[in-house]
Formats: sequence, C-alpha cells, structure tokens
Amino acid sequence: MSKRDDALIAAAISAMPHAYAPYSKFHVGAAICDEHGQIHRGVNVENAAYPQGACAEAGAIAAMVMAGGRNITAVAVAGGGDLLCTPCGGCRQRLREFGGPEMPIIICGPDGERARYSLAELLPHSFGPDNLDQ
Repeated sequence: MSKRDDALIAAAISAMPHAYAPYSKFHVGAAICDEHGQIHRGVNVENAAYPQGACAEAGAIAAMVMAGGRNITAVAVAGGGDLLCTPCGGCRQRLREFGGPEMPIIICGPDGERARYSLAELLPHSFGPDNLDQ
C-alpha cells in the first residue's frame, strides 16, 4: 500500500464521525485525491426528506472542485457494518465524471481497508465526459 493510499484511508475513516446521520445512524466518510496530490474529504448528510440527503463522495467531490481540482486519482470510502460500503450508483457516476476506468476505489471499515476495486469494476461500460467529446 502506498503513502497516498494510507493517507486516503485515514482521511475517510477520520471523516466518519462528522457525518450528519440522525435517521439511519450510518456514518460514511469519503476521501479523494486530486491531480495535485491534495486530499479532500466528505461525509453523508441526511435530511428528514430522505431524497434530499447527500452522499459522502458527493461532498468530497464538491470540496475538490472548490479547491480547484478537476481529476480524481484515487478514492477511499469508509462505512460501518459487516457489509462493504461501496459507492451508490449515483456516486459511481459522479466519480466517473472526474476519474477514469482504472481509478482505484478503496473500501474501508473503521479498522481499515476491506476491499479494492477499479472504477471500471464498479461501473462497467460507463458513460462519461469522453462520450461527449465530438
């Protein structure tokens, strides 16, 4: 494992307690590394009107864009429970907007890495910005 991966995992896990999850009690932290080597974190933010909540990955992407990043080189997502906390379908597409098929996505629990995938494994045959470059 690289220093970047160690830092991403630590950032995602340390973000988890900051989640706003009063309804599900399921705290998720995400960390992304941009093309400048900067790490940006996000957490899930729930809302009483359930569809209005925001995923941790979306928060991390927004933080990256605000800081001037435009390309994700790696992602870590941390959640609790016995099952893997992989990005939802919408977040897989959000990640695709800023990262390529080989981008690593590290799935973590509170104690560290549980699994590792490429974006292509989680979102095969994706539609992305390159589809619109005419």
